[in-house]
Amino acid sequence: MTTRLLILAAVCVTVGFVAFRVKQVLGKDIVKEPNMPAATQPASAYTGPLQYQVKDVDGNNVNLADHRGKVVLIVNVASKCGFTKQYTALEALNQKYKDRGLVIIGFPANNFKGQEPGTDLEIKAFCTGTYNVTFPIMSKISVKGDDKHPLYKFLTEPTTAGDFAGEIGWNFSKFLIDRTGQVYARYASAMKPDDPEFIAAIEKALGDSK
Repeated sequence: MTTRLLILAAVCVTVGFVAFRVKQVLGKDIVKEPNMPAATQPASAYTGPLQYQVKDVDGNNVNLADHRGKVVLIVNVASKCGFTKQYTALEALNQKYKDRGLVIIGFPANNFKGQEPGTDLEIKAFCTGTYNVTFPIMSKISVKGDDKHPLYKFLTEPTTAGDFAGEIGWNFSKFLIDRTGQVYARYASAMKPDDPEFIAAIEKALGDSK
């Protein structure tokens, strides 16, 4: 009996450690109340994750600040990841909520086990051909390390990210930006885009609890 209890205890400790390591790798979920839109704030006074200009997968310049006033979901994506199937649910969200003000933006990154090795052209072909993605996909960037893109520096470093700070743990980490252009939620890779909790957060940010 004692031996069985010892074995059971050892199994529980092992499972707990594995769960802890997964949480370390994938990151944690942080959610705050979305801010109310500040329509009187001049564009020149805005500081936030949408202050940057990026390039899309076709090489066109994209001013993220053009999306202020909408709810923006920023996701670092990859084509050869265990979470790549989340593209299906992301596109479903796009179709359901884009007319209510949701903008989903995918940022391909090859920072994790070489799971986004392709060129921008190959990434675009994969996203549209395999998952029928219609939401914007940007040019491939780095989301961690010495060459981290300024957008992800803002999203992850303590001086700008505050409670949301912390390196990206894996592909398909998610940041929800409210209508004021500020982060109000960060979710780890394991949070599925069709999870009721995630959908509720989007609807709350949209100001639509339907």
